[in-house]
Amino acid sequence: MTITITDEILNILPDFHIIAMTMDVVVESSEYLEQLIASYEQKIREEYSIEDVLNIPLIKEARDGYKALGKDPSRYRLAVESLYRRIVKGNSLYRINNIVDLGNLLSLEVCRSVAVLDFDKIQGDVYVRRGTQDDIYEGIGRGIINVDKIPLYCDEIGPFGCPTSDVMRTRITDETKKILLMIICFSDKLLEQCRDTAIKMYTTYAKVKNIKDVDVIRKW
Repeated sequence: MTITITDEILNILPDFHIIAMTMDVVVESSEYLEQLIASYEQKIREEYSIEDVLNIPLIKEARDGYKALGKDPSRYRLAVESLYRRIVKGNSLYRINNIVDLGNLLSLEVCRSVAVLDFDKIQGDVYVRRGTQDDIYEGIGRGIINVDKIPLYCDEIGPFGCPTSDVMRTRITDETKKILLMIICFSDKLLEQCRDTAIKMYTTYAKVKNIKDVDVIRKW
């Protein structure tokens, strides 16, 4: 598998990057992560207001990226911003399973949207393009989303993810054995640090195996 970021995104956002890797996983209950999840929730509630969230540097640059692409980030929020806002408002994170919940914690840690996808549900290579009005896109638990102008992750079947929400087709289930993990970066800042953090968190808390980087091709 390779991931190609198309010119229609890079011509507008030349520093747009994706950190991608695959890893073998065992999906199970995330009950053993409860204390870790709760610690993230408490820390964020103590440190941030809604206004503070909008000014977290890596979230602000992603919001600015949406604006540059022609999308209102206040109407179509990035997944990482939605996670922060949910916690700051006093709500708990959803508990899904260990692999998905770690993806949420990773997103909070690196302040970037993170996609955690079932590798075996993705057909062929991946390309990341700008969405159009013709794209029919149903986000997980969100219904139909207008993905016009925002980055879409697509395979031979069609779009399966974006920085706002992923789709049901590639969601993690109890049968998932291998994942594609992508960290969506609207700049080239802290790329290696984000990659190292992802590996450390999944190795420490999910005991994943066979971590491999995925080639990301930039056509710009």
